[in-house]
Amino acid sequence: MELWAYYDNYILVLMFIGLGVLLPVATVSIIGPLVRPKNPYREKITTYESGIAPEGDATVRYHVAYYLVALEFIIFDVETVFLIPWAVALGDLGWDGLNLMLIFIFILVLGLAYSWKKRVLEWN
Repeated sequence: MELWAYYDNYILVLMFIGLGVLLPVATVSIIGPLVRPKNPYREKITTYESGIAPEGDATVRYHVAYYLVALEFIIFDVETVFLIPWAVALGDLGWDGLNLMLIFIFILVLGLAYSWKKRVLEWN
């Protein structure tokens, strides 16, 4: 009997998750088409930006250095996602948690040193 009471709590959580997913999907897919206006005309469906008509092709080639810097940023941004919860739980993790995070940071520093050696972060 205790096992069913244990799973009963999870059923309630799953119902809330289901409602949280179902309600926005139903609102957007069912009610949205019923209430929005349906009068498309030429000016309404054209590309618009700041009141100026677009000219030419929208594709622009960027220098590869932008992508490399963005990639470095994403790597170290994800690092902070791992560091913040680790710092909060450091007291419970003990020395093993500290050693694992030092290894993680060391691997990232090796990657940064490699990027620095290959002059990825320099602008020409």
